[in-house]
Amino acid sequence: MNKRVGLFGGTFDPVHNGHISIAQSFIESSLIDELWILLTPFPPHKDGKKHASYEHRKYMLEMAFIGINNIQILTIENELPKPSYSFNTIKYVKETHPNIKFLYCMGEDNIANFDSWKHHRKILEEVELLVAHRPGVDHSEVKDYLLSRTTFADHTPISVSSSMIKEKIDQIELLTTLLPKKVLDFIVSKDLYKSNA
Repeated sequence: MNKRVGLFGGTFDPVHNGHISIAQSFIESSLIDELWILLTPFPPHKDGKKHASYEHRKYMLEMAFIGINNIQILTIENELPKPSYSFNTIKYVKETHPNIKFLYCMGEDNIANFDSWKHHRKILEEVELLVAHRPGVDHSEVKDYLLSRTTFADHTPISVSSSMIKEKIDQIELLTTLLPKKVLDFIVSKDLYKSNA
């Protein structure tokens, strides 16, 4: 049987405990053997906003997932032609790893607007979706053709977002509950996300 690998992309600016929790839910689902975390360059609509550099985000990802088995951090999307579209990444990994079965991983909030993604129907032709399922969420608004290509992994979300962390950047005591210690230490040492940064 072919190895099954989940692809989980994002800007991770910064990576936080919610990302770690959802990644662990994907791995613990037994639906995949490995999870490849794809660090995305900033899309055009995020230009000009306060964010950390690609190298800083990569380092924080490595610190966040150190010691967690079956998870790899990849920079494929930074090396492929821009702009970075998920469909192009999926095509590339399938061509370069023909013996692996890939699933595209996302949080439940993303499946609701997945039909607005560029080439979303082509993505579904290439891979199935693996979606972290929040208890009690209704999927009646999700189109049938999407659900037919979707498998759900049990997941209990953590109430945190990267934008929340940036807003609370001066509340170090609060951030200790939302970020891995090594990530928070790095943010503080580099003075990231401050208004003058």
